[in-house]
Amino acid sequence: MYVGRFVVVGPGIGAYRVSSRSFPNRRVVEREGALTVAPTPDAPETDNPYIAYNCLRTVGEEAVVGNGSHVDPVAEKRAMGYPARDALALSLLALDFEKDDYDTPRIAGIVAEDEAYVATVRRDALVVERVTEPTLVATYEEDGPTAFDLDATDAAGAARAVYDHEFEHAVCAVGVTVGEGVETAVVND
Repeated sequence: MYVGRFVVVGPGIGAYRVSSRSFPNRRVVEREGALTVAPTPDAPETDNPYIAYNCLRTVGEEAVVGNGSHVDPVAEKRAMGYPARDALALSLLALDFEKDDYDTPRIAGIVAEDEAYVATVRRDALVVERVTEPTLVATYEEDGPTAFDLDATDAAGAARAVYDHEFEHAVCAVGVTVGEGVETAVVND
C-alpha cells in the first residue's frame, strides 16, 4: 500500500519516512542543526516547493518531525515556550495542506521524553492529539492518527524500522530518541 510520507511518534521515540512515486531522488542530509530532505545530485531540476525541507529539528530536549516547511515554525514556537499542542495547531493551521494536485496533508509530531503529539492538517480537518504509544499519521490512506508497532529502542532502529516497513516506495528515513539527550539517525538506502 502507498501511504506517501509518514511520521510515527511516541513518548521518547519518533521517526519520519519519505515515500515517493514522483520524486524518489532525495536523501536526508544534516544541515545547520537540522535534518533536511534534499534532492540527490542526480535529481532532475524542479520548481516544486515541496521537495526540499527540514524534516527534523531539535528544540532543547525534544524533537519536531514532519513532511514540510511547517517543521520550522513548530520548532520556533516551541523554542518561544508555546505548548506543544498550540505550536502544532497554529503552524499547521497557518500553512494549511499543501496546494499541490493532491491537496497533500501536512503531518508533524513532537517527541519529548515523557510525552508526544501527532498532528495533521488536511482539506477537511486539523487534528492534534497527545499520544501515549507510537502513533502513525501519513499523507495518504492513513491520514488520521493510528497506533503503530514501532519495534525499536534507539534512533537508528526507528529509522530502519520505518524505512523497511511494508509501505511502498521508501526513499529515506530519520529516527529520533529523546531521553538522556536527543539522538538522531538517518537511512538513505
